Parts: sequence; structure tokens; C-alpha cells
Amino acid sequence: MALLLVLNSGSSSLKFKLFRLPGLEVAARGAVEGIGEPQGGAWMEVQGRRFALKEAVEDHHRAFSLLSRLAEESGLPWRREGVAAVGHRVVHGGELFREPTVIDDGVVEAIRGLIPLAPLHNPANLVGIEAARARFPQAVQVAVFDTAFHQTLPPEAYIYALPLSLYREKGVRRYGFHGTSHGYVSREAARFLGRPLEELRLISLHLGNGASAAAVLQGRCVETSMGLTPTEGLVMGTRCGDLDPAIPFFLMRDTGMGPEEVEGLLNHRSGLLGLCGENDMRRIEERARRGDREAATALELFCHRVRKYIGAYAAVMGGLDCLIFTGGIGEHSPEVRARCCRGLGFLGIDLDQGANDAKSRRTRAIHRPQAEVAVLVVPTDEELEIARLTAALMAEVQEKS
Repeated sequence: MALLLVLNSGSSSLKFKLFRLPGLEVAARGAVEGIGEPQGGAWMEVQGRRFALKEAVEDHHRAFSLLSRLAEESGLPWRREGVAAVGHRVVHGGELFREPTVIDDGVVEAIRGLIPLAPLHNPANLVGIEAARARFPQAVQVAVFDTAFHQTLPPEAYIYALPLSLYREKGVRRYGFHGTSHGYVSREAARFLGRPLEELRLISLHLGNGASAAAVLQGRCVETSMGLTPTEGLVMGTRCGDLDPAIPFFLMRDTGMGPEEVEGLLNHRSGLLGLCGENDMRRIEERARRGDREAATALELFCHRVRKYIGAYAAVMGGLDCLIFTGGIGEHSPEVRARCCRGLGFLGIDLDQGANDAKSRRTRAIHRPQAEVAVLVVPTDEELEIARLTAALMAEVQEKS
């Protein structure tokens, strides 16, 4: 039995999902956590049964050894010869990578060269790639880039109003992220509606601790909220989103903060956390219901920013056929969805309160039958999307060999 492994490698964690080929049925999922920290461990879920190990995990190579031990305990065939392909989530592909790419030494070096554009993410992605290549040398290794889906942006959407030399020489432009999720839910929405993706005007809202919006016109991304980095755009769990660009300079002059301190503030101590001390939307909503003014302000600010983007992206596309909610908050918070759609009847958005409040893990419509614009909740599955893209590229490689 051939297996396809999807990896999401972070600096201190290694999340994975294992698929059986050719049908891409999920065989197992799990993670190794606390890599490089005093306490760590791994867990794996196989056919509803959970297996776990608690021990120190010094590096990503050790992480794979732990997963192999768990696989043996669970009876899962995790032998070297069983893994035919490994799909890797890579956050930043710059302008070099517009589609999934088979990994070789040159691709590794190119990803390494993009570290200045994603200093928090690409190094961790590379560590996972290197460990997987060593562990599964016979497997086709594929990089799937978060930024690739947004490479269809037109120049007026991706170029900043800065001297063009900064774009030409330094690559300063809008790249966008969450592309794997936006691509997956766009196709799922078209399938659910029974309409060709090429005929639709979609807005995809990936709302979670990280949050972004994308305008998808006839299957091509034409606008997105994240920029050079994932800091721009919507309000997020700990990131500020859109900001007056002069604020960092004001902070440095007025408080004596250095560039690294300001960068840390904008990425790790702002957003919902900075507004009310919480970045878990469930707790924020509960506090707001109890009358907590800071939590209520944070909740409304989050939704207000989303509404602004919905209106802007509808204008960019000349109208709207479907609005998609996905991500941890987008999929599970009826309150956020209702607030984000409030006052948008002029666009044809008309939410059905009962459908919005209902719980389901499947793609579903939450608009009234007479509404002009479909509003859908589409559970994202980035691992499945990476698996599909990896399997397709593996098939191409096998055809050519």
C-alpha cells in the first residue's frame, strides 16, 4: 500500500496527515510538539484510536522517529518503502514558485534565499523538508506554497505605491498567504453550488488566529488582504492587520522601542490580544455577552474590518455571487458570521439566522433561499489540498520517468 504524507513543519512542532493512495483516504493524523524544548511528545490518531508518547524531542529527525514508533504501536504501515510522496507546506514562495514544485537541492536553496521574506516560517519549513528527505529518500518530495494561489494578482493589486526599484530589486510587493485554504474552499464552494468556478465571483474569508480575505474572480485570485508578510489586512489573534505605516516610526521616536521590538509588538502583542488580552474568539464572545466593554470592542472591530473588505472586494469584482466563511472562527462562530454580514443587504447578502446558528462539520448554505448572494460555511482542509496537488505532481513525474 502506497502512502502520501503531508507535513506542516513549524519551529517547535511537526503536524502531519497520512493519506492512502490513490484514493486519498485519511490513514492517520497527528503531531509532534515541543521540538527543541525540555518537554515534548507526539500523538497520532488512527481509525478513531489515539496513541501518544511523552518525551523530549531534540530535533525534527527525532520527531520522525517518534512518529515511526507510534505507527508501529498503532499497526500503521509506516515503512520507508510505503511512503511514495511527501507534500510540504511552505509559507513563502516569492515570485519564484507559482505552483507545486518537486523538491531538489536547487529548490531547497531557493526557499532558503526567500527567508528574508518569511523569517519566522521558511526556516522551519526547510528543517522539515531536510528531515523528510533524509527519512524518505525514495519518496517524491513536493513543496506547496501558501503564496502560489495569489500569483494571479494583477499588478495594480500586488504593487505597493513605493519606488518601483524596491519591487524590482528587493521583491517588495503583496504576496498573500493562506493560498492553499482559499484555493480549496473556492473549488468546494463551486462544487456545492453546482456551478463552474470560472463563472463565479467569490470572496473567501479565512478567519482564525491568522485571518485573510481573498477575491476570486472566475477561478483566479485578483485581490487578497495579507501583503509582503502575513501582518497586513484583517485583525488577527495577535497581529494588528492594516495600520498607518507611520505608527512604527512614531513608536520608535516616542517610546524608544527598536525595530525588533516594534515588529514583535505588531505580530505577537497586537490584534485581539492587544485589544482585550485574549486571542481566543470563544472567550472574547463570552466576555462580550457578559458586558465586558474591551471584549465587545475587540469583537466588533474584528467584524468591522471584515465587512470593509467584503465591500471593497465586491467593488473590485463588479459584484458578488458567493461569500465563503472558513477557518477556526469562520467555521465555528455564528456570532462573527452574523456581524460580518450585518448591513450588507445592499450587496444581496441575506443571512438565515436558523441556518447560521445550526452546527455542522459539512459545507452548508446559511443564506435565505431568496438571497441574491450565496453565503456558505466551507470547512477548509489544507492537508487534503496539499495531498491532491502532491499526488497530481507525483503522477506527472512518474509519467515522464
